[in-house]
Amino acid sequence: MIREYVQAAMEKALYEIIDDPEPYYGEIPECRGVWATGKTLEECRRNLEDVLDGWLVVRIQKGLPIPPIDGKII
Repeated sequence: MIREYVQAAMEKALYEIIDDPEPYYGEIPECRGVWATGKTLEECRRNLEDVLDGWLVVRIQKGLPIPPIDGKII
């Protein structure tokens, strides 16, 4: 269930190149505050998934709502 949610959220990720030492920036708009950077697009994707994992843990621990993504809920 969580793995499916993470996969659906990662499919919604948006990426861009920014003027920064880690020029790849990614975010998941449906998950407010979930963003990451990386020196490569692949590193950015890995970092973004790690941030999403941590974000989910905190929200679950604190009983905060988690937005549905493509009908997937936790």
